[in-house]
Amino acid sequence: MNAVVPHIYVQGAAKAVAFYAKAFGAEEVLRITAPDGRIVHSELTICNATVMLGDPTSRIYDEPRHLGACTAGLHLMVDDNAAVLARAVAAGCEQVQPPTDTFYGANSASVRDPFGHVWVLLTWKEDLSPAEMERRGKAALGGENP
Repeated sequence: MNAVVPHIYVQGAAKAVAFYAKAFGAEEVLRITAPDGRIVHSELTICNATVMLGDPTSRIYDEPRHLGACTAGLHLMVDDNAAVLARAVAAGCEQVQPPTDTFYGANSASVRDPFGHVWVLLTWKEDLSPAEMERRGKAALGGENP
């Protein structure tokens, strides 16, 4: 693999694998389990990308609901974020943001899954240069006129 691949942790990772299949159409391609049934390592394919998943096993990693906050967002690039949002909410996610046009050229929605992870659902609308994104960003944040 020649990419940055997210590796998330969930107490009860097997339930998370089933949940992500229902909410986002994830497919599990690999699972390694400990003798007690905990998932040591699992790999899912979601939107043609890999997400690694497992039960936390040490003090280094934990899941967001135990930490009280999420430290990273998982972004899914999808053709219809409103449809993915509806599917995720129906599966048990909490809507954080409805589909909203952004200054950087995408329509963005977001959900928090039952394990505390935040998923940002992006549908790309226009390809902008970095300079145009910066200009629009400053305008959106009150730094200059559009």
